[in-house]
Amino acid sequence: MKSCVVIGGGVIGHFSAYYLAKSGHQVTLVDESDLGDGCSYGNAGMVVPSHLVPIAQPGMISKGVRWMFNARSPFYIRPRLSKDLLVWCLKFYRSANEKHVQASIPALRDLSLYSKMLYKELAKQHADIAYREKGLLMLYQSQKVGEEEEQAAQIAKAAGLEVNTYDSDELKALESNLVVQAKGGIHYRSDAHLDPNRLMRVLKGQLKELKVKVISNCRVQNYEMNAGRLSKLITTQGDFAADEFIFCAGAWTAEILKQMGIRVSILPGKGYSFDVEKTTTSPSIPSILCEGKVAVTPLEETVRFAGTLELTHTRDTTVNHNRVKGILQTIQSFYPELPLPEIHHLNIWQGYRPCTPNGLPLISRTPKLKNVIVASGHGMMGLSLAPATGSLVDQLVREVKPEVNLGMFGGR
Repeated sequence: MKSCVVIGGGVIGHFSAYYLAKSGHQVTLVDESDLGDGCSYGNAGMVVPSHLVPIAQPGMISKGVRWMFNARSPFYIRPRLSKDLLVWCLKFYRSANEKHVQASIPALRDLSLYSKMLYKELAKQHADIAYREKGLLMLYQSQKVGEEEEQAAQIAKAAGLEVNTYDSDELKALESNLVVQAKGGIHYRSDAHLDPNRLMRVLKGQLKELKVKVISNCRVQNYEMNAGRLSKLITTQGDFAADEFIFCAGAWTAEILKQMGIRVSILPGKGYSFDVEKTTTSPSIPSILCEGKVAVTPLEETVRFAGTLELTHTRDTTVNHNRVKGILQTIQSFYPELPLPEIHHLNIWQGYRPCTPNGLPLISRTPKLKNVIVASGHGMMGLSLAPATGSLVDQLVREVKPEVNLGMFGGR
């Protein structure tokens, strides 16, 4: 068995530590924060095998340019003089083609279905995570978006997923207590959802039982290398030597690895979410309101609304209220009779999704340092792909054949 240090205390880091410890490894998890917030807590809580097509796809560049001029649009790149941003955009441009999409679909499908299987196993032991298999509704209002969603549905069907298509009348039967202003919807029966906060509580409890050493408020300051290996991390909480180092620091992964001369192209994509008290007229099926890219997740006591992807930097901690207004505007458009609080009464969460330019996560060893594994860059699917990623990290450490082909997840 090996000694392992996991850098990053989000859902990816927790699942990596969990599976490593279950395999008998000696595990220490460190994080710069107090482990009380982050993307793992404020995300939509969706498990989405339906998300087969990466964000780097044909047509996304022209769509993104149009959105750039709309203060309430679902996507925005904050302009700034930055080499990292320029490199990211160039790589995105090179990846946004049909060849990349076709190669990504089976890789994302297999990773997602493996993750869902692991969630189902976890839910059998820990019902408190509130895992539910109600699928995901992609709701649309325009003919053009409907045609795009139907094309996506055909791709999912060809990949072996269960998909139903509904018109507006059939949607009324699905959400009988709620007025849904939509032309139609695609129902991905393969998808599921859970409560992110409950999940993190369960994982923290599991790490404690498995004797994982968890150290918060621990910032990486320096490192030592020897013979092509990382031998020691120097942090604000002391030095850590180990056989294996796993970097799962989300949007901060690139900044930390850059200190060691390892370059990965990951930028933070800021998103917002807020919870509204559940009523008898609240949505009952997780949905995405397509025109505004707003995720809707019915949790146990509340409904969570999440949206926007704003490429920025990790020092940008402001809440862009225009983008939150865009989320509210989209919700009111699709659910005209749903009561919503005024924006100044909302408890708005904001956090960063780690975004790669090809739209695929990084799950691989690094060429420069043989004992460094990167598990980051999951974008908006961090929670969805977390158990699979953690399990695959353990398989890389144990040097066994991975359950999923990792060829597409090595970065470019």
